[in-house]
Amino acid sequence: MDAKGKKEEKKEDGYSAEAHLIYGKMDDPKWDYSHHLLPPISASATFRLDSARRGAQGFAEFAHSSDELTVRSRAPIYIYDRLGEPNKDMLEENLAFAEGGDIAVTFTSGMAAVSGILGILTGAGSEILAHKTLYGCTYSLLTTWYPRLKIGAKFIDFTDINEVRRSITRSTRVLYVESPVNPTLRLIDLRAIAELAASVNKTRSDVDRIYTVVDSTFATPYCQRPIGLGIDFVVHSLTKGIGGFGTDIGGVVIGPRWSLDLLMLYRKDFGGVLSSKSAWPVLVQGLPSLALRMRQMQETAMIVAEFLSTRKEIECTRYPGLPSFNQAALARAQMVDYDGNFAPGAMIYFVMRGEKASDALAHAERFINHIAQNAYCITLAVSLGNIRTLVEHPGSMTHSAIPAEEQVAKGLDPGGIRLAIGLEKPGDIIKDLTFSLEAAG
Repeated sequence: MDAKGKKEEKKEDGYSAEAHLIYGKMDDPKWDYSHHLLPPISASATFRLDSARRGAQGFAEFAHSSDELTVRSRAPIYIYDRLGEPNKDMLEENLAFAEGGDIAVTFTSGMAAVSGILGILTGAGSEILAHKTLYGCTYSLLTTWYPRLKIGAKFIDFTDINEVRRSITRSTRVLYVESPVNPTLRLIDLRAIAELAASVNKTRSDVDRIYTVVDSTFATPYCQRPIGLGIDFVVHSLTKGIGGFGTDIGGVVIGPRWSLDLLMLYRKDFGGVLSSKSAWPVLVQGLPSLALRMRQMQETAMIVAEFLSTRKEIECTRYPGLPSFNQAALARAQMVDYDGNFAPGAMIYFVMRGEKASDALAHAERFINHIAQNAYCITLAVSLGNIRTLVEHPGSMTHSAIPAEEQVAKGLDPGGIRLAIGLEKPGDIIKDLTFSLEAAG
């Protein structure tokens, strides 16, 4: 208190990014929880209104960011969970900060977030240019459902900037990539893609401009922040590294302020709303522990990747932190933590050796089966970014929506294995890997 008894305003400036991930905003008009150490979990689908006029004002303010300054000066009027509620709103503020974006809008899953951003940027007759290797569900969205909406999708090699330039047409509205790519860990030069889009947009009106969208789930905001490299929108599955504990599904789109209204309206009308009970763990457990978890996990990943690169059973090991990684310079320029340190992440991709593709596939299956039945510190399961180390065979699991012959053409190896490092000691993970590699032959 000051001499007049007024509460002194706490300053948030000057503290590290990691402190902001833990504390968020010290005072938030979205919910007065100043006497709680942690924000309470919201558990109401609907909210009490004092009058019809207040209800009308709440609906009028929903998804109208022109009223932003007015709304920020006091608590928003909550009406119904699908329109907004405290846990989601506070989480979105912190996610926007974590990525360096203006706004964030959460969704019920990572795929709902992908659908949301592509939904507001495209329409009948438009086209999406995507990297040739994508997560299986994203590929299915673009090839199964979007043709019904008369939205085209073309898959090209985004590591070749000239191919991207040649592939852009008047119908192109979105350049969509993952980086690192799931599961191969190929990197896309995000700054080059952003500069290409900006160059093309100089000749286009706002109506037909091109937007860049990056799924940065593998990196998390701790290891990479594409908006700072010129990218328009970033998508994450909150289920993965940001959530961290594998307990809740969620997704988020982070981008410029003008997109807030459209994303909120899309979420409201299509119904892909993150529940408060799923937002709360990310708000109070996931984001606050992100930096600590990622530092430990990538330290372990480096040790495990070095081990895998020495094994005779393995054809190649890909990890952005290895000197042998064929995009090492790009990795060091693009994947950095909040303090500017190299942050190669916690994902490893390796390919089992075999004279033929069928031999590599057989070795991969034996390895995976041995892990599933005998390992203690490695679990056969999809997902990633968990405190437990997870392993999977992308060709038959997460990317099975892509036909087998197309997988090879898109750079997916039949003997490829995706390893998501957790918080176990490196020696324990290596012990399980050793036994299973020997069993695989």
